[in-house]
Amino acid sequence: MLLEQYLPVLALIFLALGLGVALTLVSILLGPKKITPAKKKPFESGMPSDGAQYRRYSVRFYMVALTFLIFDVEIVFFYPWAVKFRELGFYGLGVMSVFFVILTLGLVYDWKKGALEWE
Repeated sequence: MLLEQYLPVLALIFLALGLGVALTLVSILLGPKKITPAKKKPFESGMPSDGAQYRRYSVRFYMVALTFLIFDVEIVFFYPWAVKFRELGFYGLGVMSVFFVILTLGLVYDWKKGALEWE
């Protein structure tokens, strides 16, 4: 009885796994196999290798990523608030306004520090 409820889900999982394996095998069997000297050269992201195995990312990359993450999470919290807006009343509006002001101050701080500048 319980297994019958999960049978469609299990069928979908097996279908997805089977399709993934099948497409990978077709790609291996039918794909081009001509090896040229250019393909033998080591490269990363299409750039010729200069011998360095490890490159450090700029701190600006992490700053932009963290700023994006913060404002992405902000939107996640705005949706349930908007759905229950009428039930929460002025208290909900006040709490969300404080939340919005704090995050806006964070954006202004990032902007003033130059964290959003990409050179």
